Parts: sequence; structure tokens; C-alpha cells
Amino acid sequence: MSDEYVSVKIPKELYEKAKKFIEETGTFTSVEEFIKYVLEQVLVEEEKPSYTPEEEEKIKERLRALGYL
Repeated sequence: MSDEYVSVKIPKELYEKAKKFIEETGTFTSVEEFIKYVLEQVLVEEEKPSYTPEEEEKIKERLRALGYL
């Protein structure tokens, strides 16, 4: 990742909720770190392949044929 940063505006109420979460859990050192983590998780999730119902059924059929289901 780049060391270059940009500013992003979020509602103050959302910022305060994130800040409270961080203070209560102690899992992050700043709101910025928390927001970066959340965005990365969402984007990674979006990169995962998703299958149509038809594709899922074909996969299940293959797994049944191989004896896994």
C-alpha cells in the first residue's frame, strides 16, 4: 500500500460511534486505523468470487459425484 493519504469526510455521529467502539474494545489505536481496516475488509470480501445459483448447483453436483456431499 502507498504511504500517500487523502482526506475523507464522514458524519460526526459516525465518527463518534467509531471512536467509542475503539475506546471500549481497545482493538485499534485511532479512528483512521479502524476505518482503514473496515474498508479493506469490505473490499477483500468484494474480490471473492460469487456464484450464480446455477453455478452453485453445478459445484454441488460435482462434489456429490466425487463423494464429498
